[in-house]
Amino acid sequence: MRIATWNVNGLRARLDFMRLWLLDRKPNVVGLQELKITDEEFPHGFFEDLGYTALVHGQKSWNGVAILSNVPTELTQAGLPGESDWGARLITATVEGNFEFTTVYCPNGKSVSHDDYPGKLSWYDSLNEHWHNGHNLPRVLCGDFNIVPTDLDTWRADTGEEDIFHTRAERDRLAALADAGMTDLYRHLHPDEQAFSWWDYRGGAFHRKQGLRIDFILGSAGIVEKVEAVAIDRDYRKKQDGLTASDHAPVYADLTL
Repeated sequence: MRIATWNVNGLRARLDFMRLWLLDRKPNVVGLQELKITDEEFPHGFFEDLGYTALVHGQKSWNGVAILSNVPTELTQAGLPGESDWGARLITATVEGNFEFTTVYCPNGKSVSHDDYPGKLSWYDSLNEHWHNGHNLPRVLCGDFNIVPTDLDTWRADTGEEDIFHTRAERDRLAALADAGMTDLYRHLHPDEQAFSWWDYRGGAFHRKQGLRIDFILGSAGIVEKVEAVAIDRDYRKKQDGLTASDHAPVYADLTL
């Protein structure tokens, strides 16, 4: 089974691009972030024509998450408890009754001096509280986390320390998910490789290799033992057939499920 995560940075602008990727990479379950449309506006028919059903937690103009699947899924959670003011940022489903799949769009925080920064930390505290509740099935947590776990995951190396995405407070909250038994599948298979999943559109950042790794697929023990491969799909951060890519690359993992 192939599972994936992708911040599409506006679903309407990305549909034709997504068609190419879905037909090429053939994922079974995909977590999408930053839809920027409501549930009612979601183009279910477009994805059904490609063989996918969608579970959606949308929001007008901002945020929004969804799960695409070509295997049986059942919605179990829409929204992070206690954090509705931050918008539509979490959705969970069970996949074939075998594992739980959650995708998140974590707050950006803007800057360490902005009011959104303590709000981001509080949102993560709520995520960790939610995540530490008992679950019986193996679990996947994927999405845009807006934190770089270590200096290896940022083009700025150690010069970014205490800037947004790089702060100790942010990294500690991300690390708390590891304390809940979640493993970064990419880093599990590629412990020393520097690779990025997001590049600013401005300043030629992609070609200058000035990126961040902020999009992850995390898995519990029952997932980790079944992972065969994980890839940051850098080719789909490039234009395809004249179509503009998101500023995030998709990330996918192949599991023996």
